[in-house]
Amino acid sequence: MEKNYIKALAITLMTTALIGCGSGGEKGKGKNDDGKADALVDAAIASEKSTLTQELQDAITYMYSEEKLAKEIYLNLYAIQAVKQLNNIATKSEVKHVDAVDRLAVKYDLNTTLYPDTTTPYDANSLNSFTNGKFPVVAIQELYDRLYEKGIQSEKDALEVGCIVEVTDVEDLDRDITLATEANATDVLTIFNFLRDGSYNHYWAFNKGLTSQGITDGCCSLGADYCHPEYPQN
Repeated sequence: MEKNYIKALAITLMTTALIGCGSGGEKGKGKNDDGKADALVDAAIASEKSTLTQELQDAITYMYSEEKLAKEIYLNLYAIQAVKQLNNIATKSEVKHVDAVDRLAVKYDLNTTLYPDTTTPYDANSLNSFTNGKFPVVAIQELYDRLYEKGIQSEKDALEVGCIVEVTDVEDLDRDITLATEANATDVLTIFNFLRDGSYNHYWAFNKGLTSQGITDGCCSLGADYCHPEYPQN
């Protein structure tokens, strides 16, 4: 148990220190950092399987839809509101987020398209039934529809959508990281930390976008629920 704990701690520290998961094109992020992040994700996927609780399996399949939402809403809003953060984050980071969760689902043979039923085996073909802007998780579909209607209104609204998405991701990942830690699922923990580190960076990218438009409070202008000065900044 002590050996496994040390292994989990080491992977977590490496992930936090090295990943920063795609800063959405912000300065200070180099190709070497991306390579380290990719290597950590690859190692986690290739490692031995952990014993997952049902709650943790559900967290993986839910997170697939949540990361798919981030990628697709940013791209779809960018087609209407040409905010660089939307395109940069979607194409440089969220595609990797979706892929990382998908690879976890493959590893554990979890179906991501029949949520909350995760016991049905993974089926790549079924992914095609959920096209752009469509999700198997009802709560995610409702969130997408609501945020899309907001984001198309203006560049400011589109940036605010980014703040909302990233805070939602962090809150859900905080819960999921606790589940992975309790289960000693070091591979899942690595992937979830990878996702959360990315959300921290993306939050600050959207915050910067708002301040550059004269919204001095950035994401905090949305209220206390979306005001997180404690998020790490790389």
